[in-house]
Amino acid sequence: MRTVTLAAGERLKAAQLTRKGVLPAEIVEAARGIVARVRAEGDTALRDFARTFDGVEIENLRLPDEALDRALDNVDPTFRAALERAATQIRAFHERELTQSWFTTRADGTLLGVQVTPVAAAGIYVPGGRAQYPSTVLMNAIPAKVAGVERVVMVTPPQRDAAPGAPAISPYTLAAAKVGGVDEVYLVGGAQAVAALAYGTETVPAVDVITGPGNAYVAAAKQLVSGDVGIDMVAGPSEVCVLADASAAPAVVAADLMAQAEHDPLAACYLVTCDAAFARAVERAIDALVAQSPRAEITRASLDAEGMIIVAADLEAAVAAVNTIAPEHLELHCADAMALLGKIRNAGAIFVGAWSSEPLGDYVAGPNHTLPTGGTARFSSPLSVEDFQKKSSVICYTPEGLLADAPATQRLAEAEGLWAHALSAGLRRRVLECGADAVAPEALEGADLTAIAWPGDDTPVVADGACGSARNAQVGEE
Repeated sequence: MRTVTLAAGERLKAAQLTRKGVLPAEIVEAARGIVARVRAEGDTALRDFARTFDGVEIENLRLPDEALDRALDNVDPTFRAALERAATQIRAFHERELTQSWFTTRADGTLLGVQVTPVAAAGIYVPGGRAQYPSTVLMNAIPAKVAGVERVVMVTPPQRDAAPGAPAISPYTLAAAKVGGVDEVYLVGGAQAVAALAYGTETVPAVDVITGPGNAYVAAAKQLVSGDVGIDMVAGPSEVCVLADASAAPAVVAADLMAQAEHDPLAACYLVTCDAAFARAVERAIDALVAQSPRAEITRASLDAEGMIIVAADLEAAVAAVNTIAPEHLELHCADAMALLGKIRNAGAIFVGAWSSEPLGDYVAGPNHTLPTGGTARFSSPLSVEDFQKKSSVICYTPEGLLADAPATQRLAEAEGLWAHALSAGLRRRVLECGADAVAPEALEGADLTAIAWPGDDTPVVADGACGSARNAQVGEE
């Protein structure tokens, strides 16, 4: 791991980090070609890519519903128990995020509010390359179902090592789909799966939102289809930052760093401390632990290339370094960790105290593990129920409300030179002030429509509304 030592008064700068930044242009272009082929060729392209990238000949892209229904029969009881415990806690957490529609009524009777509606269909991408991720299924499917999404579609790469006659999918992933409430499963992976979800094929109907992590090609495809379909985020490699002092056990901190490093050679691991001796002890512990890791090669590659130790002069500089990193996962492994929580501005998930192991959050704690990476925690948030909902503003005027707001609307429209905007309000105002016959075609033929659109109201009318003149007109009619 590379070490950066900050002198007294010095702050970590973003340029000192080893992040690669945006997706490489060659990957984006490759993904663009894949997306274009899927849009043009549909299922034919999907089968061709499965043959080329996954080494699998696949006829039926959609997994039979019966296989999903029987999914829990094919996993051991302990895994099922763990899956169900995780699902229960993830569901309970996300139910707290539910946002309700709301409405308010002004004194003039005008009703204003927000209507919250779930999207009709969501697609979740579940990786299947270096490892299987049933936890990702739960973390994406459950908030979608809590939001009220009727159709949750899962895509995952077909597995070439499936047993004869068995579905080309990990039984653990399939069991998670059953527990998480997935409605349809398609054995499609990579950028081509994202394209199928975004635009649809003969077999895969399009969805409204796509969520879930994947490799760089998946991330690039999500970036490309964003705007035609909603996405959660363009995620990069996983990362963890541990802010620790000498109260922490070096071996435990080492294991926490390795827990991210074993995901991917590109995973980034940061240790921030004010104690250089403690940092060296953590490195020695990593050497001892990694020797027995079944994923030692990936873990060591990540720590050597993407690992970083920041030794700060004081706790204030250490916290500032954390906020500069803006990590996906942050562990506060300090003596008084809770006191630091309010000082953290940028982090996807914050694990507070010695007992809050980051893998607990990966699997069973409840908060979502789909988190902003690459420093985007400065402005992004974890996946939530809101990613599967949309909001519509609701505006319902009464005649009194129209008269109150029309003069200001017309004056602002006049300032912007938008004549028909002003006329739209002005004609309604004319109905209330002069009666419905005043907007009949024959009545408007000789009328000065510009005077109706831009009537030149004085300041009190613009400020307070035209209600008085309408009431006077109604009294005159009586």
